[in-house]
Amino acid sequence: MNIQTALNLDDIRELARRALPRIAFDFIDGGADDEHCLRRNREAFQQYQLLPRYLVDVSHRDQSTVLLGRRYASPFGISPTGLAGLFHPDADLLLARAAAKANVPFLLSSAANGALEDVVKAAPEHVWFQMYCTSDEAINADLVRRAKAAGVQVLVVSVDVPVNSNRERNRRNGFTRPFRMTPGVVLEALAHPAWVLRYLRSGGIPMMSNWKPYAKEGASAAEVADMYGTLTPAPMVKWSHLQRIREAWPGPLVVKGLMHPDDCRQAVGMGVDALVVSNHGGRQLDAAPSPLHMLPAIRAAVGDDVELILDSGVRRGSDVVIARCLGAKFSIFGRPTLFGAAAGGEAGIARTLQIVRNEVDMVMAQIGCRAFDELHPGYLWPAPVNSKPVEPIKPTKPGAHEAAPVTESLRTTQETTT
Repeated sequence: MNIQTALNLDDIRELARRALPRIAFDFIDGGADDEHCLRRNREAFQQYQLLPRYLVDVSHRDQSTVLLGRRYASPFGISPTGLAGLFHPDADLLLARAAAKANVPFLLSSAANGALEDVVKAAPEHVWFQMYCTSDEAINADLVRRAKAAGVQVLVVSVDVPVNSNRERNRRNGFTRPFRMTPGVVLEALAHPAWVLRYLRSGGIPMMSNWKPYAKEGASAAEVADMYGTLTPAPMVKWSHLQRIREAWPGPLVVKGLMHPDDCRQAVGMGVDALVVSNHGGRQLDAAPSPLHMLPAIRAAVGDDVELILDSGVRRGSDVVIARCLGAKFSIFGRPTLFGAAAGGEAGIARTLQIVRNEVDMVMAQIGCRAFDELHPGYLWPAPVNSKPVEPIKPTKPGAHEAAPVTESLRTTQETTT
């Protein structure tokens, strides 16, 4: 099996497992504590089935959707993922280019190895910038300033890391701050010579370039990473920090990581334009609920006009469809594209995105939906809480149901289920 013959995201994960040393693979793959949350994110999707409508003309299907004023070719994008350069040199640039070619957004992490100015330049229409608030207000303000100067169109603030979590896989493997290549790590890595060669050619531990301006002159990659560790997490961050960012940032502002409906309502009241409903991919609070389960309550709290984006646990095109039926306008995922980068560079990322795009298209055809934006709770079984049961359409004369435009049929069904 190679990247072009990979049939699904599990295949790409397996290719990455073969390519990466254990310390790197587990950093991507692992979660917090016992990793119950990691499993819960996947199990949540399995609790819903899609109820198909047949005898519908689905010869033409459209999965494009508008998010924050821009139409993307598919209803999903790439989550922010830090330290991507450890898995493949220049991975952040590769992710940005692949996203632009697929016409989907890439959320560049402030903990990336690529500098935001360089990555935005590579894909100016498709790179969003994700930041954490630090303990230094001047740095927070400067990150916003730099994003604005670089031409970033959407700013994302992650709020779900008040303290470091207990990621036991990382601790067992020695992936801790400060990160050091111990003899045991080096010995295991030798079983993956292609990765070792790339690692050495690229200069070893990659630089966290977004933080280099705040370190001492001439600081090494390890020293910059250590400095970053003194600034984040920042447990003193509160609503006033978010308010200052809202006042300073002129464009669309997205908050990532809120899970409580009351918190989501408060953020919207402050002028936040969209929310990423996320539990950080199961990497922070192991006892947290799945974002999918929280979607209906959050949608009810913020109303129909606020755009919700689902993150955490998306591994199939059907997951993207189910999330849309529960109220998410869009979905994002990060582990699969990192695995794609590790397994095949930009081609691996492109293959990952193409697999999900193909699956979304196939699922839409299977359930009788011609346009992604026409999905609604009536396609789900069991029906979501607070929705009315789907009532059969009663034709007024023989053949009337077959002759009715599909959009009208779906609209009628939607009105009976909301």
